[in-house]
Amino acid sequence: MTALFDLTGRRALVTGGGSGIGLAMARALADHGAAVTLWGRNADKVSAAAEGIAATGAVAHARQVDVSDEAAVAAGVRETVGLLGGLDVVVVNAGLGVPLVPLVDTTAADYRTVMATNLDGAFWTMRETARVLIEQGTGGSVIAVASLAAVSGAARNHAYGASKAGLTAFVRSAAVELARYGIRVNGVLPGWTATDMTVTAQASEVFTEKVIGRVPLGRWARPEEFGGIAVYLAADASSYQTGTTVLVDGGYAVF
Repeated sequence: MTALFDLTGRRALVTGGGSGIGLAMARALADHGAAVTLWGRNADKVSAAAEGIAATGAVAHARQVDVSDEAAVAAGVRETVGLLGGLDVVVVNAGLGVPLVPLVDTTAADYRTVMATNLDGAFWTMRETARVLIEQGTGGSVIAVASLAAVSGAARNHAYGASKAGLTAFVRSAAVELARYGIRVNGVLPGWTATDMTVTAQASEVFTEKVIGRVPLGRWARPEEFGGIAVYLAADASSYQTGTTVLVDGGYAVF
């Protein structure tokens, strides 16, 4: 392990860390020396995820936190800081989707459900953790996990795409404001990834042919393929990088 990617002594919070990309990022951070706290709505799932990381010898904690609840986020940040002794890395990953329907059939309830977690939850998390990082005075790295849907038309998935586009705007504004404190803020935009959220699409022959068939690398991404970008953005290797949104999509957006 080179010094550029060494996270020994760093303390990381990963929201939505019970499975998928969040868990993969948490594992990678821990593998490179970070102590991690995972948040998730499902207590059993997030606890099992943390136990799996701890079994490797790393420091890992779990907390049941619904990021759509402003008070729960504030309390969760306080608990996390108490567990880890501070914060250095924040991965804003918690997100969800709803069944795909035409725009004219989209309900207000579904729209608000998506926004409450994907955008409001990201805002609460970034605000509360920024307060901690500023007070510490030692800088830090915030990594917001958005989506290819932020820049690519997401038919029948309007609220999801809008929420992720909004998150990239948060990244840019927070990066400019927090740079004076040595806090870097960057986004990761995953492409089509084989997770629990995409199970239905994975099972569709039509989707596989029409959409995955357009991916230049020719396949779904695996969650663990996002561990490297998380480590890079958390570590000194990216010490001059802030305000960016990095596409990791197998070449889909440029084809």
